[in-house]
Amino acid sequence: MALAQAKQTATEERLASMSLPEMCGCTRAAREDALVRVREMGLPGRRDEYWKYTRPDTLISAEAPHAVVFDAGESLIFEDMDNLKIVFVDGVFSPEESDDLTLEGVTIDRIEDICHKDIHWAKELYGKLEARGQVPVQRPLAALNTAYAKDGVAIHVSGKPSKPICLMYRHASEASDAMLHHIVRVESGAEVTVLEIGPAASRFNKCMEIDIADNGTLHHVRAQGRDHERRAVTHMFTRLGEESTYKSFTLTANGVLTRNEQVVELTGDHAVAHVAGACVGDGDFHHDDTVFITHDAVNCESRQVFKKVLRNGATGVFQGKILVKEGAQKTDGYQISQSLLLDDDSQFLAKPELEIYADDVACSHGSTSGAIDETALFYLRSRGVPHKDATNMLTLAFLAEAVDEIEDKELAEEIVTRLEGWLARRS
Repeated sequence: MALAQAKQTATEERLASMSLPEMCGCTRAAREDALVRVREMGLPGRRDEYWKYTRPDTLISAEAPHAVVFDAGESLIFEDMDNLKIVFVDGVFSPEESDDLTLEGVTIDRIEDICHKDIHWAKELYGKLEARGQVPVQRPLAALNTAYAKDGVAIHVSGKPSKPICLMYRHASEASDAMLHHIVRVESGAEVTVLEIGPAASRFNKCMEIDIADNGTLHHVRAQGRDHERRAVTHMFTRLGEESTYKSFTLTANGVLTRNEQVVELTGDHAVAHVAGACVGDGDFHHDDTVFITHDAVNCESRQVFKKVLRNGATGVFQGKILVKEGAQKTDGYQISQSLLLDDDSQFLAKPELEIYADDVACSHGSTSGAIDETALFYLRSRGVPHKDATNMLTLAFLAEAVDEIEDKELAEEIVTRLEGWLARRS
């Protein structure tokens, strides 16, 4: 009883520090529904099953912890590539730094503008996939985002744009507390690449709802890092139609606390969903990947590939589940989570799960944790490779399976280059 009261008090304190947008337009009903759900669920605590490995205290406090803005002396990853840039500074859209939001095969609107309209296509999606993703596991921080997020973009993809759409998150204030909500609708036969880069804010809560129609394709590549003291919780809710494809990759380097949640529903036959991630952490670093993939159609494929490199007391968490519903025959589900511990102080906490109600499936999961392969290290050293370089080579080889999930080779090469730089700076 005391625990329930403490959770309710923490929830009301957080809500008291926030306010709904003045005009919510066609998103009002979804926001009000989300606020009811937040109060019913309460914000997360360590006693919650899916938060036992990650302390949510700094993610739910009324005030955001300060985070020093870090100048790396280099451009953000993907910043110099040809893409349509949409820039947010501490969670606020920056028209001066953004490109014109015009691209063939795509229409882009700001959530802030949609909140002033009674009719918009986003009404059919805003908060809907997030609400579906609350069952069977509650995700109150996502509902909090749906209720209070004042900015973000709604991306409607009807064709095949010639370049990626890049969401750039800049961190400018040490006390910034950013909340963004994005919606992506990919129509039948359309295809798009969405990039996300940057530290965003001192504390960042992001929700993205993705609806992919039959034969649609979405590639998502995200890079989190730079500002080490930042904290972030992100949610991606994806629904796939028949013969559709969703591939998502996340690179995380630095960050005191990062929790990335992916909730994927395969609702159309022959759909494909690949979710992958690579993270490198040093010292006061806690990184949590929580993934829930539901197979609810015939002959669908899903892959979860997560690799973490940890040292100097860093902590990695992976919670991944494959749920195969009754009737979802011919399911092919693969899940692997592995960590490379470069010292005895770091730790990797894993909770892989399979829940299967169909009898004609091929599902597997595995999780390993260990040190550098001493035999391989000795082999490289015996051929004149310095210890530092040999360790970095083996580390990159360990991460390769996750990076290989990126289809665009130019993007994959840029990811590897940044990983090489991170390792070199910390050798």
